[in-house]
Amino acid sequence: MLARLLVLFLLAGLVPLLGAPGVARAASGCSGRPAKTVGFSTGEVRVYKSRAHVCAVTVAKKPGKRRTMSVTLQARGGRAVTDKGAYTKMAGPVTVNALNRCVRASGAIGKKSASTGWILC
Repeated sequence: MLARLLVLFLLAGLVPLLGAPGVARAASGCSGRPAKTVGFSTGEVRVYKSRAHVCAVTVAKKPGKRRTMSVTLQARGGRAVTDKGAYTKMAGPVTVNALNRCVRASGAIGKKSASTGWILC
């Protein structure tokens, strides 16, 4: 009976919930595999791709004091999703449905920022 349940979980595509290899999750808060990283002087924007979703975070190079950080993610033809606030380490994660759609991500820490342009097309 337990073996049948395990097979059902695997067939249902719930492998990432079971901790499958190759799934980035711990430090970023995003599941999926790394798709793009864009660095700037105070941090970097990290984009992760899973089957039908894309996730993004902005991570500070030097975590510590609280400062304004943001991350924005948009699928082509969709609305942008943003997380902005005063954080010590990371803004996000933000996630959009992006099955067969290009996405763009941007992030900022203080007055410094970076953007990916349209990617994953």
